[in-house]
Amino acid sequence: MNTKTILLVEDNPSDVSLTRRALVKHSISNPLVVAEDGQDALNYIFCNGEYSTRNFSDMPVLILLDLKLPKIGGLEVLRRLRADPRTRRIPVVILTSSGQEEDISASYDCGTNSYIRKPVNFTDFAETIKQLGLYWLVINEPPP
Repeated sequence: MNTKTILLVEDNPSDVSLTRRALVKHSISNPLVVAEDGQDALNYIFCNGEYSTRNFSDMPVLILLDLKLPKIGGLEVLRRLRADPRTRRIPVVILTSSGQEEDISASYDCGTNSYIRKPVNFTDFAETIKQLGLYWLVINEPPP
């Protein structure tokens, strides 16, 4: 049974809080799991470490991935997801403050589904989260 969890991979507590607030504001009630670094995200996804009892078949319906992360960076997390046939189809949205062309190009080269720069103010950020939720959780037809 898939619980349609959203995995947020974000090391900034303020951005985690903003994301939670934006989800609540727009009545997106999917469970939110937060990984504070790339290693924790990979452990969650591949059921290692503290997540070893998690059911592997219960994959996140969406991964919101920051690029600049401790331990293992966002691009390496994305590479590992796309390298494994069991996880390569999970929708991954890069949600980052970087607007550098190299980061955008590298993200798409590694297989991101979308690249979004985090808006600075809460109203714009909340609207972005609303649109992400609407598209990826309601409109988009996920792979089987």
